[in-house]
Amino acid sequence: MPVRRLFVELRLNLFGVKRSIDLSGLARFRNTWVVLAASVLVIPLTLWLLAPAAVPDLAHGNVAGAQALAQGWAQGDMIVLVRHVERCDHSKAPCLSGNDGITQRSRSVADAVGSQFEQLGLSNADLYNSPIERTVQTAGYMFTKTSTAADWLISCKGRMLQDALAHKVPGRNLILVTHSECMGQLEKDLNVPASDPGYGSSLFVSAANPAAPQMLGFIEASDWRTVTTR
Repeated sequence: MPVRRLFVELRLNLFGVKRSIDLSGLARFRNTWVVLAASVLVIPLTLWLLAPAAVPDLAHGNVAGAQALAQGWAQGDMIVLVRHVERCDHSKAPCLSGNDGITQRSRSVADAVGSQFEQLGLSNADLYNSPIERTVQTAGYMFTKTSTAADWLISCKGRMLQDALAHKVPGRNLILVTHSECMGQLEKDLNVPASDPGYGSSLFVSAANPAAPQMLGFIEASDWRTVTTR
């Protein structure tokens, strides 16, 4: 049985000269172009679906996140990294004392963030801070109880999660006043996308299962007022 062949002919009449163009050969490429077009759409979508989820914002009405934080805190399961408030050597604002410390205006920010942790409860919390002046000052204005200076909160590259878990006492929350680099290292250790924590921001990790700690989320210093459990 003869095979029918699709033939598309395009006829041109140019200056009285007739020409015929066979377009049937283009049809064979149709399926190839469809596959390529589908690949262009599917591959980025697949990569997006497989990418680690962004660190959740526990503020701005994230009730489920705030409830998980309150429950984890009550059980003493939390590890919190708090970034120091505004550093003076990166600002034109007046220094509190010394160029390597915090600004005068950020003292109130540290006090306000500390008040939020007071409301969560500090009776079952252990406090550590980097010995750098800006973290020492931040911790001093955040808390009325003494925070312990720890060198491992300076050199945290590759060890942040490991060191935090080593200092986490079961049934007690762990608050670490530290630097953005250490927060970034913790995110890397937990295989979550890097964020850009602002001055005084807090990064919360649940260590309910120390063998598999989970990133809970973050709260920026100015966003605590929008945290709600209902």
